[in-house]
Amino acid sequence: MYDRKSYVWLSVDWMTIGLYVLMIAAGWLSICGASYEFDTAGLFDPSGRPGSQLIWIASSFALVFVILMLDKDFFETFSYPIYGLILVVLFITIFVAPDIKGSHSWLVMGPIRVQPAEFAKFATALALAKFMNSYNFNLLTIRKIIMVCLLVLIPMGCILMQKETGSALVYLAFALMLYREGMSGFILLASVCAVVFLVIVLKLGNDMIANNTPAGELIVSLLVLLIMLFMTYLIRRDKIAMRVILYLVVLALLAGFIASLFIPINFVWIVVGLIGVIALFLVFMAVKNLIWHYVLISLFAVLSLSFMYSIDYVFEDVLEPHQQMRIKVALGLEDDPAGAGYNVNQSKIAIGSGGFLGKGFLNGTQTKLKYVPEQDTDFIFCTIGEEFGFWGSLLVLGLFGALIIRLIILAERQSTTFGRVYGYSVASIFFFHVLINIGMVMGLTPVIGIPLPFFSYGGSSLWGFTILLFIFLRIDAGSKEVR
Repeated sequence: MYDRKSYVWLSVDWMTIGLYVLMIAAGWLSICGASYEFDTAGLFDPSGRPGSQLIWIASSFALVFVILMLDKDFFETFSYPIYGLILVVLFITIFVAPDIKGSHSWLVMGPIRVQPAEFAKFATALALAKFMNSYNFNLLTIRKIIMVCLLVLIPMGCILMQKETGSALVYLAFALMLYREGMSGFILLASVCAVVFLVIVLKLGNDMIANNTPAGELIVSLLVLLIMLFMTYLIRRDKIAMRVILYLVVLALLAGFIASLFIPINFVWIVVGLIGVIALFLVFMAVKNLIWHYVLISLFAVLSLSFMYSIDYVFEDVLEPHQQMRIKVALGLEDDPAGAGYNVNQSKIAIGSGGFLGKGFLNGTQTKLKYVPEQDTDFIFCTIGEEFGFWGSLLVLGLFGALIIRLIILAERQSTTFGRVYGYSVASIFFFHVLINIGMVMGLTPVIGIPLPFFSYGGSSLWGFTILLFIFLRIDAGSKEVR
């Protein structure tokens, strides 16, 4: 008969631990390639970044041991206190942290710098899992949705106040977990539409059709109209309602076309007015037939149009100039190779120069000559591409893919909502980091400055992801323990 401490090591998922160790090792080699200089400190010298990262790795293994030795119910019992403590630290950080590269997100204690935002991820995941594990929880009720949103938005707001936009955006990853737990597909659809509408308005903001109609606004308003028609058809397939709506569409567009032959017409206003009339009609149908999904369609239309007309204001008056430039460069609206686009251009050059097989360990010319800023932190993937080429990059992507798939498998086999919710939160956070970081390095997404898990240099990042992962492995192992 095994005692409980021995049973943890027998029941913990060693496949995930193996992936963790492989990525830690590969990450250290990448940091060596990005920061090692032959004429200075050696690879194991603690004054250099490779040696410093080794210390963080050793301390991470100590953290792993401590987490796995804790009682299986520890994290569920203390979820709220951990979350509350992290919120206090996040709030204090806003006022006491020094200005480092424009953000106030680092607590400096002598030679050690800690970023509390990295630890807020697992704390938020624990709080969400605890709350959603409560008796008779239903994500479809307004009160529960508001509470879940507050649990996510409060730490997100604190991090935004630290001017750490990239770390704050990571909290959007929790939407993937919420969708798995029953969140309405309307919310996921609205999120996708918001991104599409944003890109269209920014890309085509200055283009005009027939000298009077903004192309971006016209396309977005037409998309909103089509989505309204599609969702109305899917909900009820009410032929009478669809017929009325189609008549309205045809009459409005025909009237607008005829009027344009005599006077200048902004077709956006015709489509927007049409959307408003249809929204009112759907509200009437909802009250008459008690089909409240019609109200959601109307609400989607109103919010979409409000979002469309707020994009210019937010972009011009809310975002900082450097954030505006990063988005413009990512969308191809600006070509700034010596400014905002410098990091991405140099990163692409480094990845492309690696070819299929790469230049070999410590032989990357772009990285050795320091052409890529932040090449051992946010842009670490360009070092992998240059030194290990296409096959090395593919291997790293394969490791992350295997880890995320394994986390989903473990989450699905949990016997409690607490374990499942936390597991999906972990998988979602890893997925978001990998997607955005690698997309950023390859110029597919704006540069927002988030690390690649287990690869980017930094103790806070490594500790944060280690704690996030191994709390879930302890929860999973605890679900198998003999009571």
